[in-house]
Amino acid sequence: MSGPDYSEIQRAVARSIHDHWKLFLIEGLCLLVLGVLAIILPQIASLAVTLVIGWLFLFSGAVGLFMTFMMRQMPGFWWSLLSAVLGIAAGLVLIAFPVSGVISLTYVLVAFFIVEGVASIMFALDHRAELPGRWSWMLMSGIVDLILAALILLGLPSSAAWAIGLLVGINMVMGGVALIAMAMTARNVAPDAGAQYR
Repeated sequence: MSGPDYSEIQRAVARSIHDHWKLFLIEGLCLLVLGVLAIILPQIASLAVTLVIGWLFLFSGAVGLFMTFMMRQMPGFWWSLLSAVLGIAAGLVLIAFPVSGVISLTYVLVAFFIVEGVASIMFALDHRAELPGRWSWMLMSGIVDLILAALILLGLPSSAAWAIGLLVGINMVMGGVALIAMAMTARNVAPDAGAQYR
């Protein structure tokens, strides 16, 4: 029994992207507009992200609590119960005190940038031989992560007002631009040109 034909899968993916390029374009434009708004109004975006995370914690905690009691005969009941209660409590705190939540999330963001920066630098140094000409980009990415972490940390608590919203905005703009570029490429490529998507 032969495996799937890779070129046929590529052609099917290329056809699908070509047929739906307008949807990618609309999604990209929406992300671009929302990202620009988040960059212009980072304080509002930071609060919005905090509230969304709060509601996610609250909802997941409530579902976890329900499922824990539904399966209370299973081992680990008390750990599941503790996890669900902590999720609900964290959600309620973030929703009730979003400004404090923004500061807490900013500390998490700083920790993420530090870990990501160190990991990127170590990865780049370990793979200098395998990635000639590219390892320096990974090294620079790690250094930028550490600089961002230092800038946000040194600016706390005032940097908490803009850090999350600004970074989410930049991420949305980059994602939007990538989707728009993909949509415009897909529009102009023949549906059977699967090789274009390698």
